[in-house]
Amino acid sequence: MNQIVKYENKRKTVEEVLDFIRDGDDLIVPLANGEPVVLLDTIEANAARLNGVRIHQMHALKERRYIWGEYGDHLRHVAYFLSTASRKAYLAGKCELVPNHFHEVPRILRETTKTSLILASASPIDEHGYFSLGTEADYVASFIGKVPFFLEINKNMPRTFGANQVHISQVAGYIEVDYPLHEQREPIITETDRKIASYVAERITNGATLQCGIGAIPNAIIGFLGNHTNLGIHTELLTDGVVELVEQGVVNGVEKVLHPGKIVATFALGSKKLYDFLDENTGVEMQPVDYVNDPRIIGQEDNMVSINATTEVDFLGQCASETIAGRYYSSTGGQADFARGARFAKNGKGFICLHSTTKDEQISRIRPQLTLGSAVTTSKNDVDHIVTEHGVACMRGKSISQRTRELLNIAHPKFRGELAFEARKFGLI
Repeated sequence: MNQIVKYENKRKTVEEVLDFIRDGDDLIVPLANGEPVVLLDTIEANAARLNGVRIHQMHALKERRYIWGEYGDHLRHVAYFLSTASRKAYLAGKCELVPNHFHEVPRILRETTKTSLILASASPIDEHGYFSLGTEADYVASFIGKVPFFLEINKNMPRTFGANQVHISQVAGYIEVDYPLHEQREPIITETDRKIASYVAERITNGATLQCGIGAIPNAIIGFLGNHTNLGIHTELLTDGVVELVEQGVVNGVEKVLHPGKIVATFALGSKKLYDFLDENTGVEMQPVDYVNDPRIIGQEDNMVSINATTEVDFLGQCASETIAGRYYSSTGGQADFARGARFAKNGKGFICLHSTTKDEQISRIRPQLTLGSAVTTSKNDVDHIVTEHGVACMRGKSISQRTRELLNIAHPKFRGELAFEARKFGLI
């Protein structure tokens, strides 16, 4: 049977996805633009026909009634990373949140769920019978060939390469849709962000391999790298800033240890410019998160540089990056993966960035102890450099008293006396 015949045989109506769902099933959905909007709309509309079905997902894009638990035990949401679509529901006790390191999500899903069916958005089929998961590989690519996929084929999804190719023989069914991808708004970059970025950029050597997290500070750092040469990319998240560095000739990956000459990522989120850049681009490889984010893999890049943001740091160097004022905001994501991986790397460097105070300058983000209820994302043993607009604190190999003094030096001047008093009270200096 040729590929065209196989393809036509698996074309379904959107309602036929329900034929592949049984009571008690665990459905797995990719994050961000991998989310199959029409399929999920249909499943939600027919929630009363289901029983005990769970949808497992990181970073949902669309706020839905099942995320709010409105269908009772018929259909519920299990989050592995909160977003604007799920944050309020979680804080209201309407859905679950599973703690995780991003690279371990495929294993967690294998060990704790039935992995009944993958529902994913994908690019159109190619002449060889393969779909591409486009902007995604994330945790779902790890299940290709092991779990049936039901795909939502969107002509706007870029065709990307790597280990995110799904053959027609591995697909239970598909539908065809046409809607634009979600575009992430560029964060507003402040002068404080630029100051922090300048400290990080001057510590990045030519030939380094970068991982940049999401947010204004990582974006600002990219803006300071225009005079660097031979940079490489090995990152969980691919953003518009990387496109600019490729166009400038700054990123070419020639000095990378793994996948030289290639940009490696596990998902991409940005503007249409980024999605157009990805389409049919053999210079980019989308790989599963249990490869990209594995600290043992990251550590093989001799000159690995990890750049992430946090909300609070205590005198031990513990970084609370997933809670704000002690309440959950997101989850661990890949920050801890890359902090650990950078420590494994021969010449690795890790940077955790934050403003020294809250926006109104009323609260110091460098604290004697983390706010009650905060979750530690990057541990005191993995932290390397902490950066604020007042400088860089080096944590690696430093005693607690040395760390405390380093952090006092980069705290906002208006809080240094108070923080020093607290440090003395705790016997830290």
